[in-house]
Amino acid sequence: MFKKILIANRGEIAVRVIRACKEMGILTVAVYSEADRESLHAALADEAICIGGAKAEESYLNGERIVAAALATGAEAIHPGYGFLSENAGFAALCKKHGLVFIGPSDEIIARMGDKDAARRLMKENGVPVTPGTDILPGVKEAVEQAGKIGYPVLIKASAGGGGKGIRLVERPEDMERAFQTASSEAQKAFGDGRMYLEKYLSPVKHIEVQLLADEKGNIVCLGERECSIQKNNQKLIEESPSPAVSEETRSKLMEMAAKAAKAAGYLNAGTVEFLMDREGNFYFMEMNTRLQVEHPVSELVTGVDIVKWQIRIAAGVLLDFTQEDIEVKGSAIECRINAQGAGKINFFHTPGGPWVRFDTFLYQGYEIPPYYDSMLGKMIVYSSTREEAIRKMQSALCELIVDGAGNNIESQIEIVRDEAFKKGDYYTNFMEEFEKRREKKQQS
Repeated sequence: MFKKILIANRGEIAVRVIRACKEMGILTVAVYSEADRESLHAALADEAICIGGAKAEESYLNGERIVAAALATGAEAIHPGYGFLSENAGFAALCKKHGLVFIGPSDEIIARMGDKDAARRLMKENGVPVTPGTDILPGVKEAVEQAGKIGYPVLIKASAGGGGKGIRLVERPEDMERAFQTASSEAQKAFGDGRMYLEKYLSPVKHIEVQLLADEKGNIVCLGERECSIQKNNQKLIEESPSPAVSEETRSKLMEMAAKAAKAAGYLNAGTVEFLMDREGNFYFMEMNTRLQVEHPVSELVTGVDIVKWQIRIAAGVLLDFTQEDIEVKGSAIECRINAQGAGKINFFHTPGGPWVRFDTFLYQGYEIPPYYDSMLGKMIVYSSTREEAIRKMQSALCELIVDGAGNNIESQIEIVRDEAFKKGDYYTNFMEEFEKRREKKQQS
């Protein structure tokens, strides 16, 4: 097992990984930007090193500086968390070059699955259902031609990257040129890769994903599914496990296809296979995330498996000591992302308590939120034996949560979990659009 790990991230995920390491008796090294000198993750780690300026490209996206910090402190491995360099094949290769273990899949696997066009083709070749679409398109002319064959509406999607960037919905041929160029430019700027392809736009659909672990002997275990359909601007807001719309039969098929996808990719470590599922329960491969997901805690709560600890163990060569037959999804877990609406100083901070209630965060009273990074302040997470009880628990927890001094979306999240469509579990990726229409109509009446 590793003696010292560097965490190449910030915020709540850095805190989460540090806590896992402490429980495993592993020393930790935090890296921080000049804007994060007073950050919680820097204070909690055994060592902390400033690696550059406030902008991400000067610090958290600077692989050379992160590797130099790891070598200088004697760290044996680097945990990338999520975001930043977590799905950067070049960074994983850089770690390997310097004799450092990258806690995640190899650079070859990251590159293979990060190219969404190549990933789609790999899935098709191995019997995993994929959404009707195209290979990489040379330009707008070909996009218009292929969209006519597929049938509008279509999605223009970037071959690289994720996080909702480089995606545009096109409903008419005359909108294609502008949408294609905008999405390609956005993808080029965000990922250094402006290649685009088309997918048939399916609606209404659910965004369902399967968490899995894979060790170096090829053992693959799926940890159930997560419901991630409540999104705004392609960014998830609420996740839950299990999905209220997935039957035992469909769950079994989802996990079978996720394991098949991982096997086809030669996958190693923790990963997530994402699917779109229609009203009839038909599902299609969307992409594979080769990293820890923001919403991993809900899978941990319903299965009892600590995913972060297993990431570390697998990277150290430890084999899974459980099989698919040992996994039983019990109860219901819900996670609400609490996002900032602008920077600010935390004047008062209170988190709810009670059994199976937690708020994963990096905040503390007096902390000043820097304006340079992701807007997520923390994750409100609850668990109960039934979904109905979990919803009530989440409502109570959100009402008790106080983050004063910085604008946030707590009130909006309370409204969502009180919404009848959410309570029924009868919601799709267009939920927020319909929800905001209902809210606006209510305010006008």
